[in-house]
Amino acid sequence: MTRSGSCQISFADVEFLAQGVRLEPTLQAICDFIEQHGHLVDKVRRDLERGLKNPKTGRNGLTAQQVIRSLILMRVKNWDYRELRERIADGYTLRRFTRFYRDCVPKHDAFNRSFNRLTAATLETINAIVVKAAVDMGLENGKKLRVDTTVVETDIHHPTDSTLLWDAVRVVTRLVGQLEELLPDGVPGFTNRTRSARRRMQEIQRMTARERSQQLVPKYRELIFTTGQVVENARLVLKKTQGIRSVDLMTDIAINATRKEIDHYCGLAERVIDQARRRVLDGEQVPNKQKIFSIFETHTDLIKRGKILKPVEFGHKVFIAESVQGLITQYRVLDGNPSDEVHVGSSLKRHQEIFGAAPSVYSGDRGFFSRDNIQECKMVASNSYAFPSVAAKRRLTSKHLKRAALSRTPKSSVLASRVVYLFSSAVAV
Repeated sequence: MTRSGSCQISFADVEFLAQGVRLEPTLQAICDFIEQHGHLVDKVRRDLERGLKNPKTGRNGLTAQQVIRSLILMRVKNWDYRELRERIADGYTLRRFTRFYRDCVPKHDAFNRSFNRLTAATLETINAIVVKAAVDMGLENGKKLRVDTTVVETDIHHPTDSTLLWDAVRVVTRLVGQLEELLPDGVPGFTNRTRSARRRMQEIQRMTARERSQQLVPKYRELIFTTGQVVENARLVLKKTQGIRSVDLMTDIAINATRKEIDHYCGLAERVIDQARRRVLDGEQVPNKQKIFSIFETHTDLIKRGKILKPVEFGHKVFIAESVQGLITQYRVLDGNPSDEVHVGSSLKRHQEIFGAAPSVYSGDRGFFSRDNIQECKMVASNSYAFPSVAAKRRLTSKHLKRAALSRTPKSSVLASRVVYLFSSAVAV
């Protein structure tokens, strides 16, 4: 992992710089900006050294300069990790911009690990400095502000109680198998039930509507019972192997780590069993806050935004405020699925802190519309605002659906025309 702000230039690098390689104007401007704000590189270096016992020893990794420049390059060019690595390795210009010079470019997963070590505070600081620089240079005056929310989906399969129970069984069983390979005498008293659990899960997934009315509850009862047996046996294994030690120190560390993982996933499996029993067997309406949608991405939220093509999304809701020049002046990862209208007051206050004055134009979709928000915009002296009302949305829905039925136009074009009409007919004061 990275242990320095920048690498030492060798004679080969000096010869590389003597070749007269020039950066394109955009990359040169970014390079000058980073050199003017050296404290950003220091914050990145501290994030990369976080958790290291002695950052001055060990194998050298990516430097702070290479990490921040590669991250910016990846976002500006909209590349993935593999393409980022290949482009830097193949181009003299990008090698100079990212400060790799003649060094070997690491694999794509090294970039992923380095970027993930950057904290949210560091990224927020970088964004704030960019916005401040745009204001100081006169590129942005903050007269117009557009707000919206979106969803960043987590990489999970569509969660159902049967698939979550199957995930718990296979993961706990796999970890117990890894523990058995590490222990000198193996794992006593654990039965592999993955075959039975997989069959029950597949039977539930393949049921027709008629079969569900008669066979769903019995099959779920069998799957829940099997999952409970796996968790109970895994807990028993943890209890029996609590005091076992190995001769090798590294094996001891691996044993302890595996036991912690087993305990972690057993706890998640118990939560899945509880929600499946309450929902399917007891017929209870379980609140979304008490549900777990993935045992791998436990922070995932269920979000409904009223979208026709995507009625339900699994991930995190994000609030974004954008200026007229396309700068992201505010962003927040929201907890759960709060209503959009609660963000108007806080976004106006934050905008005043950044630009020193309220925006003259404030725009948002129908989710931000409320009479209180209109009064809030008037109180902070916004000259105009755009909030498509819910009533207008309802009128337009029936109107455009009738038009679509007559003209037989695709649904996507109807939706696009509705959105354009909503914003064009927004109230202005």
